[in-house]
Amino acid sequence: MRKIPTLLTVMAMAALGTALPVSTAHAATPCDDAWNGGATPGDMYAYDGTNCTGFLGKYAGWDSNWGDGIGNYQAPASNKASSVLNKGTTLEVQFFNGTGSGWTGGYICLSRNEGFASNLADDTFTTGVTVNNAISSHRWVSFPTCDKWAK
Repeated sequence: MRKIPTLLTVMAMAALGTALPVSTAHAATPCDDAWNGGATPGDMYAYDGTNCTGFLGKYAGWDSNWGDGIGNYQAPASNKASSVLNKGTTLEVQFFNGTGSGWTGGYICLSRNEGFASNLADDTFTTGVTVNNAISSHRWVSFPTCDKWAK
């Protein structure tokens, strides 16, 4: 019999909108914070961790080998990225599972409109290889160059 008074109390509070507070606000993710607050327009960023944590580097240009010790991406950046951010102003970023200016190996692109991919474990290169911890180079390309996109 005690359930009835409790049920009536909960129903009355629900009718008044006080039974359970509901919030539609969501906490911003580190990628949201990086995109909105810290990312420089024109640069591509790579992170060692998911959700844009563990900064590996940023660059407005191309880097055909993240592990060769030349350019903004150097060891240990090669095959370490677990999240990426594209703050490009005119182009998309194409990431490769290979090195060299021949741009071979599988690829995946990140559009300016998408902004970032917070967990590359969810993505595969065009060759079917998982993107997480497998990016070795990148370049900027126009939208029609890409047919495989990061999520």
